[in-house]
Amino acid sequence: MNTSFDIYEMVTNLMIERLEKGVVPWQMPWKAETGLPQNMVHQKVYKGFNFWFLLTVSDKFGSPFFLTFNQVKELGGHILKGEKGFPVVFWKILDKEEKDGSIDHFPFLRYYTVFNLKQTEGIDESKIPPTEAHDHEFDPIGEAEQLIEFWTDSPEIRLNQSHAFYSPSGDYVGMPNPRTFFQDEQYYSTIFHELVHSTGHINRTGRHEKLPNHQFGSQDYSQEELVAEMGAAYLCFMTGIQNATFDNSAAYIKTWIGKFKEDKKVLLMACSMAQKAVDYILEHQSYPNPTKRVKRARERAEAV
Repeated sequence: MNTSFDIYEMVTNLMIERLEKGVVPWQMPWKAETGLPQNMVHQKVYKGFNFWFLLTVSDKFGSPFFLTFNQVKELGGHILKGEKGFPVVFWKILDKEEKDGSIDHFPFLRYYTVFNLKQTEGIDESKIPPTEAHDHEFDPIGEAEQLIEFWTDSPEIRLNQSHAFYSPSGDYVGMPNPRTFFQDEQYYSTIFHELVHSTGHINRTGRHEKLPNHQFGSQDYSQEELVAEMGAAYLCFMTGIQNATFDNSAAYIKTWIGKFKEDKKVLLMACSMAQKAVDYILEHQSYPNPTKRVKRARERAEAV
């Protein structure tokens, strides 16, 4: 319908404008219930792949703190028998002087091993930093809840997970507890992202068949992330919660769009797929009149 197309075009243009101006780094919108994975001695949160990998590990053990073998030893503790560590990867640069005197830089991947605090014993409790929990009173947003509730073939939603994800094999969405999000709007932006992922299921739009390489960092994976985040931006706008999440969406998109050379072209392709995903959700609503939601969203768009 023309009204929804106007909204898609407007949101896409806003996103491109944010990207052209430059955006702040993406921030995880919820606080892990166990705390963010970090080195216990330096109290620095891990970044990149290490962050996401160790986040799942810390949830398993119930502690956000990690230490190297030597750090455990220096604190007077030891590793429990049979426990295995986890790799922390990093890039190291090797400088090589060429015959013409120029210096070439060769990056290569290295790693070291860390252990979760719960895999150790003997460390004095006074040396263990306190963890900060984040728990706020969650106030559901009516229009967003309706969009989710009245989607007739939506996947199952499982709360109290360590992170947000969509499982294609199980066709369900996992989400952290809504109370762990810093803002209610961020909860909805995140769940919309995962629900857009779910529209790619073979029994819905079948988009995942067109993007078969699900390996982390691949072009198909990156393209699917762009689709999900743009779709989430559209749904946020349609439910009136765009302002609190838009810049973070732009930042998230920037992390994935770097995988491609023709930024705008790739973004617009993702927007087309995202529009189809959102249209699918809107067309499968038992809500009395879903077109009213689009009309309200268009009115908000014209007011921007």
